[in-house]
Amino acid sequence: MIRIDAHQHFWRLSARRGAWPPPSLAAIRRDFGPADLAPLLAAAGVEGTVLVQSLPSLEDTRWLLEVAQATPFVKGVVGWVDFKGARTAQTIAELARHPLLKGLRPMLQDLPEDDWIADPATAPAARAMAAHGLVFDALVTPRHLPHLLTFAARHPDLAIVIDHGAKPLIARQELDPWRADIARLAALPNVHCKISGLVTEAGAHASQAGLQPYVQVLWDTFGPRRLIWGSDWPVVSLACDYASWCAMSVALVDALRPPASARDRDALFGGNAALLYHLQHHADSSL
Repeated sequence: MIRIDAHQHFWRLSARRGAWPPPSLAAIRRDFGPADLAPLLAAAGVEGTVLVQSLPSLEDTRWLLEVAQATPFVKGVVGWVDFKGARTAQTIAELARHPLLKGLRPMLQDLPEDDWIADPATAPAARAMAAHGLVFDALVTPRHLPHLLTFAARHPDLAIVIDHGAKPLIARQELDPWRADIARLAALPNVHCKISGLVTEAGAHASQAGLQPYVQVLWDTFGPRRLIWGSDWPVVSLACDYASWCAMSVALVDALRPPASARDRDALFGGNAALLYHLQHHADSSL
């Protein structure tokens, strides 16, 4: 089995200029780079990653691409563009020339308008992404899902992946209306979903038992070929360490009903990410 962590971050505090994370999150308020993650990947048997932006900045995206180029285990980058900018299509074409640019992500959860993504002004960016074979990573919460549905239905040729299961309200053990909204999105064949970031949404329910109903919903709706595993490292460190999340993820998959086959497990923990993001050989590593 090729194991891929389809959602991890690197950052430099000096470049963030007061952006998240705040001082109150001391565990992750420092620089994180490849040397920090490499031993965790090796211990977990993870062979490659997808590096995802965490700043709404072209400068940060270009830095991530530079880091990825120098880091054999990084197989692809999800960057950022101004989705409603006057030259967005040209910027996407420029970034897409880099072989490690695999997707783009506006930080929807941080924008004041819940329906921002449903604005027709996002259409040129979406069309440009589809034309260049890029994946749209949707950083959303449950309140954004009806508007994401509008966007996804409008752009059937654009591959979309929902980050962190859309951050369901696990800490309150609420399934609805998230469950119904997720099912509507899953009915669209261009929409995929990441099993990532869930443990940091769980509060006192940060356990297999607390997360299982939510993972089961994702399994029931997206099935074994459109679910993708990721760690959300280093953010996951707010709830547990990397090894613990890996172990919990395996336990969650083991408890699914109907059971996941060996082929399903291989797909969820790596194969689906490789297909969605068109991950290829990089430097002297293998995939």
